[in-house]
Amino acid sequence: MDESTPTSMKRKQAEEFSQEKQEIELQESSSKRRSLSRTCVHEVALPTGYVSTKDESIHGTLADPIYSGERAKTYPFKLDPFQEISVSCLERNESVLVSAHTSAGKTAVAEYAIAMSFRDKQRVIYTSPLKALSNQKYRELSQEFSDVGLMTGDVTLSPNASCLVMTTEILRGMLYRGSEVLKEVAWVIFDEIHYMKDRERGVVWEESIIFLPPAIKMVFLSATMSNATEFAEWICNIHKQPCHVVYTDFRPTPLQHYVFPVGGAGLYLVVDENEQFKEGNFLKLQDTFINKQNSVDGSKSANSKGSGRIAKSGNGSGGSDIYKIVKMIMERKFQPVIIFSFSRRECEQHAMSMSKLDFNTQEEKDVVEEVFRNAILCLSEEDRNLPAIELMLPLLQRGIAVHHSGLLPIIKELVELLFQEGLVKALFATETFAMGLNMPAKTVVFTSVKKWDGDSHRYIGSGEYIQMSGRAGRRGKDERGICIIMVDDKMEMNTLKDMVLGKPAPLVSTFRLSYYSILNLMSRAEGQFTAEHVIRNSFHQFQYEKGLPDIGKKVSQLEQEAAVLDASGEAEVAEYHRLKLELAQLEKKMMAAITQPERVLSFLLPGRLVKVREGGTDWGWGVVVNVVKKPQAVSSSMPAALASSRGNSYIVDTLLHCSLGTSENGSQPKPCPPRPGEQGEMHVVPVQLPLISALSKLRISVPSDLRPKESRHNVLLAVQQLEKRYPQGFPKLNPVKDMGVDEPEFVELANQIEELEQKLFTNPLHKSQDVQQISSFQRKAEVNHEIQQLKSKMRDSQLQKFRDELKNRSRVLKRLGHIDGDGVVQLKGRAACLIDTGDELLVTELMFNGTFNDLDHHQVAALASCFIPGDKSGEQIHLRAELAKPLQQLQDSARRIAEIQRECKLEINVDEYVEASIRPYLMDVIYCWSKGATFAEVIQMTDIFEGSIIRLARRLDEFLNQLKGAAHAVGEAGLEEKFIAASESLRRGIMFANSLYL
Repeated sequence: MDESTPTSMKRKQAEEFSQEKQEIELQESSSKRRSLSRTCVHEVALPTGYVSTKDESIHGTLADPIYSGERAKTYPFKLDPFQEISVSCLERNESVLVSAHTSAGKTAVAEYAIAMSFRDKQRVIYTSPLKALSNQKYRELSQEFSDVGLMTGDVTLSPNASCLVMTTEILRGMLYRGSEVLKEVAWVIFDEIHYMKDRERGVVWEESIIFLPPAIKMVFLSATMSNATEFAEWICNIHKQPCHVVYTDFRPTPLQHYVFPVGGAGLYLVVDENEQFKEGNFLKLQDTFINKQNSVDGSKSANSKGSGRIAKSGNGSGGSDIYKIVKMIMERKFQPVIIFSFSRRECEQHAMSMSKLDFNTQEEKDVVEEVFRNAILCLSEEDRNLPAIELMLPLLQRGIAVHHSGLLPIIKELVELLFQEGLVKALFATETFAMGLNMPAKTVVFTSVKKWDGDSHRYIGSGEYIQMSGRAGRRGKDERGICIIMVDDKMEMNTLKDMVLGKPAPLVSTFRLSYYSILNLMSRAEGQFTAEHVIRNSFHQFQYEKGLPDIGKKVSQLEQEAAVLDASGEAEVAEYHRLKLELAQLEKKMMAAITQPERVLSFLLPGRLVKVREGGTDWGWGVVVNVVKKPQAVSSSMPAALASSRGNSYIVDTLLHCSLGTSENGSQPKPCPPRPGEQGEMHVVPVQLPLISALSKLRISVPSDLRPKESRHNVLLAVQQLEKRYPQGFPKLNPVKDMGVDEPEFVELANQIEELEQKLFTNPLHKSQDVQQISSFQRKAEVNHEIQQLKSKMRDSQLQKFRDELKNRSRVLKRLGHIDGDGVVQLKGRAACLIDTGDELLVTELMFNGTFNDLDHHQVAALASCFIPGDKSGEQIHLRAELAKPLQQLQDSARRIAEIQRECKLEINVDEYVEASIRPYLMDVIYCWSKGATFAEVIQMTDIFEGSIIRLARRLDEFLNQLKGAAHAVGEAGLEEKFIAASESLRRGIMFANSLYL
């Protein structure tokens, strides 16, 4: 083992991050619980040799910051301990991460940083993850401070203001281009920094933080996260400045969590305001469950055209239950209430099922109508008559509203404003409402504990629950907040406990290299601005290196275990294990090739024995029942573990041996192979093709009805009989002889596998009957293998992986003509540098291969819409001739780029790349809108929500502006005019109505 690695890491950490911890408690005259929970933890990460020069009589110490000077801002309330400490850290002119629950009061800290900047005649930047949040924050800060500007892709207001609110993408763009503005900035506030774990956009936060000049100090506002200290250490490491962490679990208003069983009656308190789990109540709740079949699956109804329009009726999943709950909440004066659903369609159905309820007085109804009429004045007469607007007023007047991303932006903002004024008493919302601005309610209801995350239906995580439940309880108004969870299944106690009382999730880096970043770094290859610098300083690399000492410790433990194990026969063990490992790797390679649908489908007949392996879990042999082409609905019920492999359009329903009790109450079996010595039972599990690790020659008879337990048990007995008959393992289908795969490389592979199998069967260990000896040998082999893997993990730095990827991506850029042999950015690369909304490689290809030249500006707008991510349409796309040909050219270009990337050794699936890069769902809509159609006409052309269409159109306008800039940069005047015309043809009517916040 290389001892130096962990030791030097430990030394580095000891030197670099001398951390001071301090806990502060505020004793309150009320209950002991409230005083204990007001605890806040303060830590600070310091660079090596850092010595504070602050006057301790004014600023306190690094470990105990207390500010006694004149305040930049005073508050009409007494600050909480975490706010007090945060303000003291800011006055020390040191960065701080504030990690606290929703509505704990993090905004007060951000406002103080802004007030300090104003006092000290400096500029400050406030970044937020979403344009809508930026607009809201601009309005909020403008009421508090005089000199505030806004910069999003859509809007620029007062760009020379002292306080600039912007999206994180805009800040990254300014950093890449070396904007002069940054020379005057003293502070940058990153709101919702936990967004950094977002798969698609998280890298934008990382790059922005890495590129910020060291003189700038930062304020990070985050929901609670379990590794806040690690994040502060990273900041300290890359900027060589102290970074404080102020963490609190304190909720100003304590929460009570109730469960409502769907189809049952009454509420069961499961977690009280002292965070005590009521086991007795949970067990009572379990007894009340009725057959799940009786609950109506609302998601299947209301599939009408133009789905954005409010569903006319429908009672949603357990709609009558929701009606009961909302009615009860109102009777007990627990309003306002936010009812969270994980489906936009369901939100609307639930709201419409409240038709008999009315929560507003006549006076309130009049105010709602006045606000509504004033808000829609910015729309044309024609747009005011849209069903999505007309249908909303009667609902709002009764104090009921809907809030989700598919709504018209003007309606969404109107709902937010009315909710803040207390004129909306029951709000049906998706989880996006839990983001951003502080809009608390007294009560929060969860209509479901499961959500579809793109891969599977899963229980919501504790982090998500914390974020949404945090909306319950208004500070200073409510003694306690109330959360009501609707449970429609026999939910296990521990699952509920983990969800409600679980720890917040850690912040994990999602760093990746994009062509946009690489090209921008190459074009600014000065000093620190290199891709190598970014990789080395990423949070990803920091987290990886931090884990190394633990790996070193684990290697030491394993080496001690290996020494204790009997060393005799070590050579045979090593040889036997090597053969098994080599065979497994070759078989994996072979299976990847033969599980392609065109090769394998004809062999996956009912009764075929197949071996299933998912990650580290070997499910053993199962029996094929059926093969189906996967519509989305099928995959939605799949267990997460078996649905993890994406992009495969076939599901093999397979009878597999599962642990007892993994399929209670008719629900989906969980991926849980039986433990040793456990009998287990057979269940049909949907399996994706890549998870099949072997195909047997054997087929057995499968009963036509597998619902009875007895039928499935008979199949299990048949498989066990075969295992006795074939002690050496089931005979496998030979890819060459049995499946007719005749490509030379596969023939060679099959021969190698056969040769290794022979060697394995003749190895004395393979036939050894001494169980003790085998297990000892096996454990020794496993230990040695694990040691090798861990050592190679220590050697195989993430840095090297990223370097290899960088080399391959640079090769792609060279092949496509973006850079020359010396890495100097060419004309094409200069254009790609300016495009970060769509696929920069693909769109520059179209600019340079003449595709755009042959189109008019309406076609250009329609084609460009394919680059913008958005909702998928469930309808078949039939394009007119003037759009079908450009789409075909786009797909051909995408395929060519994907193939070049694959040739340059990047792991890429050509079909998946083409599908993911091109989204033609709104081409027709954008084309007709560009040509002058009304909004009422275009929404009839698609089943995509109105709000989603508008969001796409606005991002498309931003994209066209980037294309205009790219065309200008490379001197393509004709293309530049075309992009300007395309952009102008979109910018009208309700699509570009002003935000009510501005």
